[in-house]
Amino acid sequence: MKVTAQARRIVPAITAWFRANGRDLPWRRDGFTAWGTLVSEFMLQQTPVSRVIPRLEDWLERWPTPADLAAVPPGEAVRAWASLGYPRRALWLHAAAVEITRRHDGVVPEDVDALLALTGVGDYTARAVAAFAYGHRHPVVDTNTRRVIARAVAGQAEPAPPSRTRDLDAMSALLPADRAEAAAFNAAIMELGAVVCTARNPRCDACPIREDCAWVGAGSPAYDGPRKAVQKKFAGSDRQVRGLVMAELRATHRPVTDAEIDGLWPDAPQRRRALAGLLSDGLAVRHGDDGYTLPHQ
Repeated sequence: MKVTAQARRIVPAITAWFRANGRDLPWRRDGFTAWGTLVSEFMLQQTPVSRVIPRLEDWLERWPTPADLAAVPPGEAVRAWASLGYPRRALWLHAAAVEITRRHDGVVPEDVDALLALTGVGDYTARAVAAFAYGHRHPVVDTNTRRVIARAVAGQAEPAPPSRTRDLDAMSALLPADRAEAAAFNAAIMELGAVVCTARNPRCDACPIREDCAWVGAGSPAYDGPRKAVQKKFAGSDRQVRGLVMAELRATHRPVTDAEIDGLWPDAPQRRRALAGLLSDGLAVRHGDDGYTLPHQ
C-alpha cells in the first residue's frame, strides 16, 4: 500500500491521542509481565475487554508464572476459563505453559519464531508479545488496526478480508523506526479502532485524524468490496450446545453422566455431535462408564 505524506501525518497524531486518552488496562501498566501479556492475548481473542480483565486478574493471581500453570492438570485451566468462550484456548495456553517451562526455563520467549512454535500462538499473538512485552519493533495487526488503515489510508469504509502479507505490509509502512514509538503506535492504532473508529458507529467527530482521513475526505462512501464470511448465529448452534456441556463439566468435580448430558439439549443428533467435538478437541474425556470429565492429564 502506497503511503502518502497525508497518511504519514496520522502516526504522530494517533500516538499523541493515545497517550492522552488510552484506557488504563492491566497489560499496559509498567511492570506487567511477559507471561501476563501472553495470557491476556489468549483471553482477548474474540472476547470483550470488560470480560477479560477480572478473569485475567484471577488467573495471574492463581498462576503467576508459566510453571505454576504447567504444574496443574489441563482441566483446571479449562475450569478457570469459565465463560470466556472458545475453551480450546485454555487447553492451548496450558500446553504453551508446559512448553515454556520445559524449553525456555519458564521464561516466555521474546523471539517471534520461538513464540510461534508455542501451541496456540499465531502471528498476531507472537508479534504482540514481542512488541508489547519486550519492546521489539514489529507490526502488530488486529481487526481494529486493519479498519483504521482501511479508512484513514485506503479510503474504504471496511477492510478487505484479512491477508497476512498485505496487512503486515500496510502496517509496516506506517510503523515508526524508533522501537518505543513503534510499540506505542501499535497500541494506539488498536485503541483508536476499538473506541473511536468502530465498525458500526465510528465517532468521526471525536477522531484525532479526521482532517487527514482518506475515507472522510472522500465523503465516507459505503463499502462495496469483498467481505469475509459471517459467523453463524450462536443461538441454536452447535457452539451453544458445546457451551452447555462445557458448563456442566466445569460445574462439578465428578463425572457428568450421559443422562445428565441428555437433559441439557433436546436435539439428540446435535447433542451427540457437540459431545463428539469436545472429545475430539480434548476438552472432555470419557471416565470409564461413569460419564465425562474435563481433561486431567
